[in-house]
Amino acid sequence: MVSLATLRAPLFVPASRPERFAKAAGSGACAVILDLEDAVAVDAKDAARAALACDFTHLPVLLRINAAGTPWHEDDLLTAASLPIAALMLPKAESAGAVAAVARRTGKPILPLIESARGLSAAREIAACPEVLRLAFGSIDFCADIGCEHLRETLRPVRLELVIASRLAGIATPIDGVTADLSDPAITEDDSRHARSLGMSGKLCIHPKQVAPIRAGFAPTAAERDWATRVLASGDGAVAVDGAMVDEPVRLRARAILGIDPGQDG
Repeated sequence: MVSLATLRAPLFVPASRPERFAKAAGSGACAVILDLEDAVAVDAKDAARAALACDFTHLPVLLRINAAGTPWHEDDLLTAASLPIAALMLPKAESAGAVAAVARRTGKPILPLIESARGLSAAREIAACPEVLRLAFGSIDFCADIGCEHLRETLRPVRLELVIASRLAGIATPIDGVTADLSDPAITEDDSRHARSLGMSGKLCIHPKQVAPIRAGFAPTAAERDWATRVLASGDGAVAVDGAMVDEPVRLRARAILGIDPGQDG
């Protein structure tokens, strides 16, 4: 079973399209997110809920429900409690108390979506909830909430705050929001590399063709692996590699790039 703490490229699939569930699981995604929220029309919510299943794959199956305050939230909670889902994705998460209440109602671990200014202001408290596995960033909704453009430089401090909140809480690093532009896989890969550079470790997918670019974007490049290998071969103490000083914090980064546990060099 794939660990929810290391999900790299979980894929959304509309809960109203059960014929796509197995196809999503076979896309190479590390998990499938059955979506009752944005991907399902208002008049299809009840039918989508009735179509939910988890027996189409051995991958983790997550469920994104509708937000608190919507007409479908209560029924979504009841259904989530009855399904063998791996975790519940909670949109518009804005307080630790609300997140904990959903966890109590469903008995499921939670991946809160931070999608508003209020959610961002409570991100550290939300991340510290024992029921929370990881934070996820709903960047498009966040921009709509505060009225800003969906630009990297605008959202950089938000992404960094989610990384810091996760670190302080001792949970896995956050999952970045979707890339809406499906015209070129290189765009998705570049967005993934940007998220990785800020300390995130996964990205939500909205189409199967985004899975491979996301995996590539979060993988170390050949140049990074070569640098890390040379750093770890440089010995102990403070030495120079490529004209730059190397000491233990730099070696920690090198070990992380190569997937080596701290304290080991090979």
